[in-house]
Amino acid sequence: MHQYIALLRGINVGRAKAVSMAELASAFSDLGYTDVTTVLRSGNVVFGSRAVVSADTSAHMEAVVLAATGVHSSVLLLDSAEFLTILDANPLTAEVTDGSKSFVTFVTSMPASLELPDASALAPELLAVGPGAVYQWMPDGSLHTRVGRSFWKQFDAPVTARNWNTAQKLRALLGG
Repeated sequence: MHQYIALLRGINVGRAKAVSMAELASAFSDLGYTDVTTVLRSGNVVFGSRAVVSADTSAHMEAVVLAATGVHSSVLLLDSAEFLTILDANPLTAEVTDGSKSFVTFVTSMPASLELPDASALAPELLAVGPGAVYQWMPDGSLHTRVGRSFWKQFDAPVTARNWNTAQKLRALLGG
């Protein structure tokens, strides 16, 4: 049995794109996946599959979620090994004193050339880039981030962030 995580982008943010977690779980079960579990309301689905699921399956998942919920959301799909590798590669864990203020932004495609913001302009925030993710420590909270929109516009494919607390809940479900 293979384990996967689907991270849906931008659902249940305020009143926009409201999706019931029961509907979301049902949509994944209807796709034939097993042991479907949702975590929080931010679009985290852990599931199993007897067959290997390719990243190309994301588009099909998006269509099924849209049909089941009426909400379009990009789906970032990671197998359990990829997800755990990204978490384990976080270079900022020593700085994290509050998991709600540390974020992992999962990316489907890293730009060949990424222009990073000046570290001194970000302080006291920290930002690091790894394969498949951008890591942030925002001691003043995510609403007060100094990382501008122009940084995120460099990504030509969907990205979605989860705070460290949520990432650890997902890790626990994967047994990692």
